Amino acid sequence: MSSIFSKIVNGEIPSNKVAEDENFLAFLDVNPLVKGHVLVIPKQEVDYIFDLEDDLLAGLNLFAKKVAIKMKRILPCERIGVTVIGLEVPHAHIHLIPINSIADMDFSKPKKKFDSLELENIAKSISEA
Repeated sequence: MSSIFSKIVNGEIPSNKVAEDENFLAFLDVNPLVKGHVLVIPKQEVDYIFDLEDDLLAGLNLFAKKVAIKMKRILPCERIGVTVIGLEVPHAHIHLIPINSIADMDFSKPKKKFDSLELENIAKSISEA
């Protein structure tokens, strides 16, 4: 059975894409910790990030770096935090989170809600940065 992320890659579920190439996709998290929280995934469905082939893992990190640089240009934050948890969706992914303190990366906090137009604008701003 396909993961929800594979369904996003295949266009079966809509997303607010911020970057894409032949191997990777970055899109806004639908349950963000903060404004601009992005998920970066390989298009190939692999459950555990450390099961990725070395070249794909390296490529995923380099792709995430490009996205983080764009995020930092347009989102008011001190840093772009990076975390990999890997339990919530059985598809390898990296969280890129605009942060001003470590508390901004507390996954036990209530998630933010943004309307669809705001999400589109955030994604467009990051994509064009």
